[in-house]
This record gives sequence, C-alpha cells and structure tokens, in this order.
Amino acid sequence: MKTVRGYFGIGVESLSKPMNLGALQRTAHAFGAAFTFSVSAAPKIRVLHHADTAKSDLHVPWYLWDTIDDMRLPRGCQLVGIELTDDAIELPTFRHPLQAAYVMGGEARDLSPAMQARCSHIVKIPTRFCINVALAGALVMYDRTLSMGSWPARPVASGGPPQPE
Repeated sequence: MKTVRGYFGIGVESLSKPMNLGALQRTAHAFGAAFTFSVSAAPKIRVLHHADTAKSDLHVPWYLWDTIDDMRLPRGCQLVGIELTDDAIELPTFRHPLQAAYVMGGEARDLSPAMQARCSHIVKIPTRFCINVALAGALVMYDRTLSMGSWPARPVASGGPPQPE
C-alpha cells in the first residue's frame, strides 16, 4: 500500500447492526484508518467482534460516543458526512481533506440534521439508492486512497500496463 499523507477516521451515527460496524472497522484497519467511531449506537453494537476477525479495535482506536455533543475530533480534523442529498458533492469530484473523519448514517437512516450541520462537507456516492453502510465506508476509503496516494495515471487502453513514471 502506498503512503498517503494526513490521516482519517471513519464512523457511523445511529448504527444498529454489530456486523456492519465490525465489517467497517476491519476495512478501516486495512485502509490505515487512524480511528473509528460510533455515535448514538444501539447497545448491541458492543458485540462487533463477530464480524471483525482482525479485532481491529485492538489496533485502531474506537470511540463510542453517546451523543453528537460528546464527539471530540482532533484539532484541524474536518467532519465529512456521507449522505445522498441533492446538494451533496459527488465522491469522484471531492477533494478529501488532509485530516478527515467520515461519518455515515446507520441502517435505513439518514445522517441526522444535527450531524449534517456539524459536517464541513456532505458527499454522496453516485448510486441510484443507498447501499450498505460498510460498503459505503469501503468506497469512501478506497477513493481517499486513490485520490491522495501517489499512484501513476491509469493506462489509456483496457488492461494496459501502467504508464512509466
């Protein structure tokens, strides 16, 4: 994996399914997240280890905040909401902040108006409808890696070799 400058964290507001948090945390660990978090999560979220076979919270800090007011992000960290709204920035055109925390709504829930108000940016994944929260998080982290890493330009032809640097 190429080195990407800055850091990021990723989390979910009002999550109710432990398996989704476990999958998100495992993927965040794989992508090099500095931290993961949940806000207003259901009590059963504490059993997330069932889906996180890497036991990521032993390697990546996990913050379990009860309310939005409890959230404490590092100084300079911009909160980026991932939400399907009409005025959201489409992910392929978004410039990721060097220091970012990404937050998504829980299953069958939008980000609350209070959480959206706290965000510096609202970004949407260009899909026809909402997708699974763990998958949405993976797409955001992958896009961050692509856009902030020092990857060479993609080849012009399908399946072609990378362009010389």
